Amino acid sequence: MSYILSFFNFIQGLGPTVMMPIIICIFGIVLGTEKGKSLRAGLTVGVGFIGLNLVIAAMSSNLGPAVQQMVKRFGLSLSIIDVGWPAAAAISFGSTVGLIIIPVCLLVNIVMLVTNTTQTIDVDIWDYWHFAFTGALVAIVTGSQTLGIMAAILNMVIIMVIADYTAPGVEKTLGLPGVSLPHGFSGAYAPIAIVINKIIDLIPGVRNIDINMEKAQEKFGVFGEPIIVGTVLGAVIGIVAGYSFSDVLKLGITMGAVLVLIPRMASLLMEGLLPISDAASEFINKKFSNRGKMYIGLDSAVGVGHPLTLSVSLILVPLTLLIAVILPGNQVLPFADLAVIPWMFVLITPVVNGNGFRALLTGIVVLATGLLISTNLAPLMTSAAINAKYALPTNATQISSICDGANPLTWAIVRLNDFGWIGIIIVAVVSIGLALINRTRILKDALELKKINDKPVQMN
Repeated sequence: MSYILSFFNFIQGLGPTVMMPIIICIFGIVLGTEKGKSLRAGLTVGVGFIGLNLVIAAMSSNLGPAVQQMVKRFGLSLSIIDVGWPAAAAISFGSTVGLIIIPVCLLVNIVMLVTNTTQTIDVDIWDYWHFAFTGALVAIVTGSQTLGIMAAILNMVIIMVIADYTAPGVEKTLGLPGVSLPHGFSGAYAPIAIVINKIIDLIPGVRNIDINMEKAQEKFGVFGEPIIVGTVLGAVIGIVAGYSFSDVLKLGITMGAVLVLIPRMASLLMEGLLPISDAASEFINKKFSNRGKMYIGLDSAVGVGHPLTLSVSLILVPLTLLIAVILPGNQVLPFADLAVIPWMFVLITPVVNGNGFRALLTGIVVLATGLLISTNLAPLMTSAAINAKYALPTNATQISSICDGANPLTWAIVRLNDFGWIGIIIVAVVSIGLALINRTRILKDALELKKINDKPVQMN
């Protein structure tokens, strides 16, 4: 067992830019793709991820100082520090649950595939840390590592079902064929977006409001293009931060570049995935006629490049700071994770079908709620950090993050476990129920697909 854990720890330590090409290459060979094509596909995916990381790093390194300047300029002072997702991931993998999370989640994925309770082959094993984060907090609440591991598994099951349900929207709206996004952070907001979307549909007048990036580009021409929108929003953030004229221009052009380059890096990544996706579809059609369509599960970074996702996220950066100050009960100072707001919107965008008004309204609701959640979970995250030997920032008594400290699904699972075994049983009933509902849908879709494929072609 120790050798197995050491192997997975080594793979995990390589990071996603190395780990993903290896997994994709091996996966392609297993599915029958030529070795050369599999190698090229894996390397192309790796290049795409490196490109995404470079552009995202540029966004974060430029937004971070702007946010810090806003905090200083307006004298914001809140007691809980947002330490960011890298700290949350380090805390998760440093926990007891995190040590075994990769082999456990791989096994869960295999079981779900065999039982037809998912259509997603989740190769994004780096992001299993989101499930480990939930498990680590549950272990602290209950004092039981067993309950922590169970919570992590049930969290994954729910996210896999959400990934399946949102996959058609990911294909249509985000332009990612054959891809689903079983991401523990992004996936948690899809159900909330669905509920808010349904509520808006019931309100006369409001339901007709549609701010669409494609329509905006048609209406405003060059001024509706992502490069202009990103530049303007970046400049506005610079002005709010009190930047000099030259720094405002630099931030504006950088954000314009981000809106242009992220989609191009994502398309490069998709170029590598296409042959693997085609091989997966062919393999499933040959070996498992009752499986229907299958998806490759990836990091939601591949979907952050949608113009609406990035535009709404940039608008919400200063708004989130304002909400943090005026929201009763909030003690979290948003900082390090403001740059990950786009990940929150990756699956919200397809749910609202690219409607900017609905995305912005949903964003305000989930961020306000998320600040209260992160305030509530801060003592547990601080304890988890101490257990994982994570060094707290100087003078910080409590820490949290927007990712995953503000995650509503994590919060629900953790707080249900305040009731111990009763709580984990409730979570299990919900997750297994969702998996069975998903199985019924998968089998139904597979039957309909089989009827279409078996239908004789009429000759004119």
